[in-house]
Formats: sequence, C-alpha cells, structure tokens
Amino acid sequence: MALNWLVTGGCGFLGTALIKQLRSAEIAASIRVLDSLAVGGRDDLGMVCSFREGHKGPEDAAVELVVGDIRDPNTCVLCCRGMDVVVHFAANTGVPVSIDNPRLDMECNVAGTFNMLEAARECGVSRFVFASSGAPAGEVEPPIHEELPPHPVSPYGASKLAGEGYCSAYYRSFGVETVALRFGNVYGPGSVHKNSVVARFIRKALAGEPLEIYGDGSQTRDFIYIDDLIDAVILAATRQGVGGEVFQIATSCETTVNEIVEVIATTLESMGIAQPEIVRTEPRLGDVKRNFSDTAKAKAMLGWECRWRLEDGMVETVRYFMEKIRRGCSS
Repeated sequence: MALNWLVTGGCGFLGTALIKQLRSAEIAASIRVLDSLAVGGRDDLGMVCSFREGHKGPEDAAVELVVGDIRDPNTCVLCCRGMDVVVHFAANTGVPVSIDNPRLDMECNVAGTFNMLEAARECGVSRFVFASSGAPAGEVEPPIHEELPPHPVSPYGASKLAGEGYCSAYYRSFGVETVALRFGNVYGPGSVHKNSVVARFIRKALAGEPLEIYGDGSQTRDFIYIDDLIDAVILAATRQGVGGEVFQIATSCETTVNEIVEVIATTLESMGIAQPEIVRTEPRLGDVKRNFSDTAKAKAMLGWECRWRLEDGMVETVRYFMEKIRRGCSS
C-alpha cells in the first residue's frame, strides 16, 4: 500500500536521495518535505522532483515543500497531519559544529526531535524513522553494536543519544512505532553541501588544494554508500515488527582515514586528476579513534545488507563532483 511520507530535512543529501528513490519505486502516495533551507535548498529538491511550495495537504504523486523549522512545535504538527510515515533527517549535523555551539546542537537535535515525535503522536503517525549515528556509542572497542552501553564524547553524540531515548519512550509510552538508525559515514552523489571527510577531500582535491588529515590518519570510520543507506531507511519505514528498535546501518568494514584518502586519490588519478598533497594537523576535539559497526541485527530483522563496494561507490561520487564542477555548480 502506498503511504504518505513526511521527510524532514528533505532538501538535503539524504532527503533528496530518499525522495528520488520513493518516486522511482512508486511507493509513496504523497511526499511532504519540511526543511529550513539552512543547508539544502529548493534547487537541490528540484533536481530530483517537481514540487509545489506551501501546505495544501496530501495529493496523489505530489511532492510538497513546507519551509519551516523543527524547533517550532506548531510547524511540526502542521506537517505531520495526514502522514503515515515520518523520516526525520533534519538535524544539526556533525561533531565540530556541536563543539562550536552545543546549545544550538541541543535545540535542533533534542528539542527538534521531541517536537517531531510529539507531533507524530498527536497526528496519529504510525511509523517514525529517526536518523541517528554511531556517535552515541562514543569511545568504545568496535565493532559498535546495539547493546553497547553508550558513552558519547561530543555534544553531537549526546544529542543523538537523547533522540534515541525519546524514540524509545514514545514507542513504549504512546505506541508510536519508532525506528532509530545509527548511520555510518555516508557518501555518494548528491553530497555537494556535505562537509564529511569524503566530500571535503574530493572538493579540495579537485580544486588543487591539500587534504588536511587530523592526527596521523589511523582513526577509522565505516563508510556507507548513499544507495545502501536509503534502502535501509525504506525498510525501516515499512517492515513490520521493528517498532522501538535501534539498528546499526553501515558496512561492518573498518577503514582508516589514510585508506579513504588513498581510495579517493586512486580514483581521481584514474580520471586524470593529479595526486593531492597531504597535510597533517593536530587531532580534532571530540573525535573517536575507532568506529565501525556490526550490522547483523539489521540483516536479521530488516533483511538489509550493503551491496556497494567502497571503490565502486567512490567512482560514482567523484564523477558526481566532477560533473558539478563542469557545470559550475560546486557551491
């Protein structure tokens, strides 16, 4: 059965990728986007679909953009009316920005998530998918799995942990079928505004600038291609019997920053781009040393697993950035 979907942060990297997939698979009766336009914008949404702006109510095959902020409870309620599924991507994203402004991080990621959950409860939304992160786990011995006691080391990790806590409470107290997905480091086409290590390194390399590595580059992350992540989001929104659960959504592969730089450099070289210069600086405050996930629970309960190899995903990602530069759109 086709559902009515609300995607918060729907003009961003993850949101536009989800909307593109929902449209191509024809599994959405309607799609509503709530976005403050702080990162992604109308042009980004327009790249994947046509849309109308303003709240008019769900219509068959329509995409509707509501410009607003999740910190406003009334806006959240307005947007949840008539929806079957909420996919909550909107957030203050990343460790460095949370270190710079922990209050803003809390207001967006804790109060904003609370507002969306409360609106979903009031409006009778049946499924709520929350975009979390590996950051709540903190500095632990990987692989990270769902039963590890969380010890966040950054305000960002703490705010995402609070969001997971509220999801659990709203499932057990009010019956809202929440599913929290702890994403690995996402990369892929569409990430032009993203300040992740992959997007940042590719932009700098294509501009002929040195790549800055914090510390010695031995820190590890779990890099997941956007198509694999979106498959997991759709399964989390539609699979029965997973309400109240938390899932690690990553590749179960540990990759050092030095290794990801090598993959990027090799991919660029194969496309005629010179090897970038490497500059090493001090380790960054709030970063954990090792981070990769055990995704066995997602495979068992969601029927999900990764399909994309890092090298193949990187080819598609570099091509995307090169095309954006060719068109003069690499803002």
